[in-house]
Amino acid sequence: MATLADSFLADLDELSDNEADVIEEEDVDAGNMEEDVDGEMADIENLNYDDLDSVSKLQKTQRYVDIMQKVEDALQKGSDISNLGMVLEDDPEYQLIVDCNALSVDIENEIIIIHNFIRDKYRLKFPELESLVHHPIDYARVVKKIGNEMDLTLVDLEGLLPSAIIMVVSVTASTTSGKPLPEEILDKTIDACDRALTLDAAKKKVLDFVESRMGYIAPNLSTIVGSAVAAKLMGTAGGLAALAKMPACNVQLLGAKKKNLAGFSTATSQFRVGYIEQTEIFQSTPPSLRMRACRLLASKSTLAARVDSTRGDPSGNNGRALREEIRKKIEKWQEPPPAKQPKPLPVPDSEPKKKRGGRRLRKMKERYAITDMRKLANRMQFGVPEESSLGDGLGEGYGMLGQAGSGKLRVSVGQSKLAAKVAKKFKEKQYGSSGASSGLTSSLAFTPVQGIELSNPQAHAHQLGSGTQSTYFSETGTFSKIKRT
Repeated sequence: MATLADSFLADLDELSDNEADVIEEEDVDAGNMEEDVDGEMADIENLNYDDLDSVSKLQKTQRYVDIMQKVEDALQKGSDISNLGMVLEDDPEYQLIVDCNALSVDIENEIIIIHNFIRDKYRLKFPELESLVHHPIDYARVVKKIGNEMDLTLVDLEGLLPSAIIMVVSVTASTTSGKPLPEEILDKTIDACDRALTLDAAKKKVLDFVESRMGYIAPNLSTIVGSAVAAKLMGTAGGLAALAKMPACNVQLLGAKKKNLAGFSTATSQFRVGYIEQTEIFQSTPPSLRMRACRLLASKSTLAARVDSTRGDPSGNNGRALREEIRKKIEKWQEPPPAKQPKPLPVPDSEPKKKRGGRRLRKMKERYAITDMRKLANRMQFGVPEESSLGDGLGEGYGMLGQAGSGKLRVSVGQSKLAAKVAKKFKEKQYGSSGASSGLTSSLAFTPVQGIELSNPQAHAHQLGSGTQSTYFSETGTFSKIKRT
């Protein structure tokens, strides 16, 4: 039976064997990793950024040489009208146009690569120049013109840059911290500038060929957006047939690039507009209407491309009609709104308005009705001066009151039915309806004939309310009175 020490020794032996296997596996992995790293480093070393030929290879490709040769031959030969009856996709010039569109994109990318190479090399001489001149071709021309010259007053930049930019460049060059380049680096920089200018000339030649043939390939589309924009749209879409099958919302985005606004607002940035923004119609439209004009141009361009893909109108009349329609619509958008016409007042009603009748309205009219006395006070007789409270026209005038002859007021104010009813209600409210009489009432009545007599005040009030004269006359019709002795 093995002891505890023997089991420990056996475990140690197994651990040592496993460690040896792990070390061998790590050695194998490390060897493979070194091989991969060596391969990657070899590729990176082969791509030498100091050598222009290692980063710019387009001009040495066979595709570039063949297309440029065909373009030069086609420009010298001119347009071949004998192929008008041929199917568009089978036409060799149409295939050459498609290839030229793809080549123009490659040339633009190649110019950007060469521009970065020139900036890296010339930064030692004039580091501020790249922030003053942004266009790659203008930058290459200026670098080639300046060279290693430190005094820019001796360099004539007229014609290469605007006069304002030339002044800024000259002032900045006088205070720059750059130093002259070595001869070897300067030669590489000048060579890169020549190569960029050559590519730019080739690109112009390709675009001239495409524009000259767009009138034959897509006459209606070229009429609306122009030959250059039509060529770019067709090249980006992959041909005229592909452009005709594309919806208008996608045609609007062809060539659009998302702009890096560095955190600023996107309210005024037109990042959903592609090559259509380069058209004459878009540029002449006010900024507030450009998005609407862009959508309109995209829709009409799609219709024109569909007509051109079927060779429906080789003369381009359809495109001219669509362009005129676009122009009229944009002019209509810019018209001011119609002036607001003055609204006449309604005809007044000559008939009296219908009012609500009934007991309530009658009571209201009776409450606010003018009395006869007030009517006379408000009226004046012609040629007769009115009497006043203070005389000589001073104070309150009496109008026609008292002009009958005696100079006194002849009109007595009679109590209205409504006032009598209100007085009765007030009396009942004041003394109550339990039969109690006022403390000022008396059983003595004063008559103008018999003097003082005794009477019942409550019976007298009751008889007044019933309209009878039973106070003075008995049931037998004789006059009864009590005479005081």
